[in-house]
Amino acid sequence: MDTRLLTTFGVLARTGSFTAAAAELHLAQSTVTVHIRTLERDLGVRLFDRLPSGARLTEAGRALLERAEDVLDAVARLRAAGGDAGAVAGRVVVGTPESLCATRLPAVIAALRTSHPDVDVHLHAAGTARCVEGLRSGRLDLALLWEEETGFPDVTAEPVAREPLALVGAPGHPLAARDRAASWAELAAESFFLLEEGCSYSDALAQRLSDVPGGRPRLTRFGSVDAARSCVAAGLGLTLLPRATVEEEVRRGRLARIDGPRFPDAPLCLARHRRRWTSPAAREVARELVRHLGG
Repeated sequence: MDTRLLTTFGVLARTGSFTAAAAELHLAQSTVTVHIRTLERDLGVRLFDRLPSGARLTEAGRALLERAEDVLDAVARLRAAGGDAGAVAGRVVVGTPESLCATRLPAVIAALRTSHPDVDVHLHAAGTARCVEGLRSGRLDLALLWEEETGFPDVTAEPVAREPLALVGAPGHPLAARDRAASWAELAAESFFLLEEGCSYSDALAQRLSDVPGGRPRLTRFGSVDAARSCVAAGLGLTLLPRATVEEEVRRGRLARIDGPRFPDAPLCLARHRRRWTSPAAREVARELVRHLGG
């Protein structure tokens, strides 16, 4: 069987769209259609229901998906074994919290370009839920998660580092000029701009604020560190972010540290799919991530 058919099948199963699958595979949409029809004819089953909303796996398609991933993993292993053992090369896609993209990861990419110039690293900013989905679908090779452990049986997690957190507001915020720490009751009366659900430290803060008796915190969620920082710098409320993402803004006077309860450092782990093969290139990227982020 032509493994290209299985690759097209896997991408279509993940995207649910012939158009999106064609764009990702750099193929004409008609070619994607031919691949799927050929695979269905070879196997003698219908793999997708074609609906106005997109392509949805049939029961037979769902049964095939896991086996197809096993076959493609085996093919990737064979290709790696047959390549030049002295040269590590390939494309590695890493899912990562947006807060790390501009602070901690540029140094990792720079180091990899020196040590492994043929390894092409792509960063995909996403929260925990989307990273886990990306690992499961094969769209991501590795993922960094703000989690102690993933809690997903098909995803392994390796602790990498713990990041200090900072509670910040605008320099003119009433809590910024205080000579005593803000209490939970006082914080529960404030507006907060937090990262999207699935960010462990944001979720923990939201829960703690909601647990304050009589507290009525106003919580707004963003998928972007920049959006949260901008709202806070404009005097609209407070936020809790990794210290590295706000240090420059504090230094420039756009944000101010707020003295309050002690927040535990945010745990960072490196995740990968338990069953899926890790390529030599992905192993080198993982090694460099652990070395830089854990140092």
